[in-house]
Amino acid sequence: MKKDSLFQMCCDVGQDLYRANMISSHGGNISVRAGERLIIKRRGTMMGHFEPQHLVETGIFEDDANTPLASSELIVHRAIYRATPAQAVVHAHPRTTVALSFSRSEIVPIDSEGAAILGPVPVVAVDVPSGSPEVAQAVAEALATHPIVVVRSHGSFATGETLEQAFQRTSILEESSEIIWKTELLKKGEETL
Repeated sequence: MKKDSLFQMCCDVGQDLYRANMISSHGGNISVRAGERLIIKRRGTMMGHFEPQHLVETGIFEDDANTPLASSELIVHRAIYRATPAQAVVHAHPRTTVALSFSRSEIVPIDSEGAAILGPVPVVAVDVPSGSPEVAQAVAEALATHPIVVVRSHGSFATGETLEQAFQRTSILEESSEIIWKTELLKKGEETL
């Protein structure tokens, strides 16, 4: 894939995450594998106004001059690429999914699309849920056997062969989480009648 089209895909998915309300103004990040390097969101970038200059290329295995410019979640993305064949990673903060993560060790979709595409989604609990070696290890281990994982109180990490596939998995998880939440509310309402 040419660099221009890769950069445009990153911009499109970053903006889609923001428009879909799955991240706050500066939240979340995305990356794409490029051999032994990766292209990742620049630290402090607003995803809703994402442009090619907001991406940083750095090593998967080694630091370089660009490493300090990369997202604070670089450690997690590197661990994922080291442990899995993923070609792309989407990290988002989908609100309903995060809310469900406080009370579950896994999110099991009850809708047909979520069940078929995702299956049970593990929820990992760590002491430092953002940008720590602990979260990097837990997320990479979970993604070795699942397409998406949730970090309790923080957000989701999805892998894919493409950035679009990782985004799709993130979107499906949030929709499945909303269906679970609304179904549980309806059941509670019926119990009070």
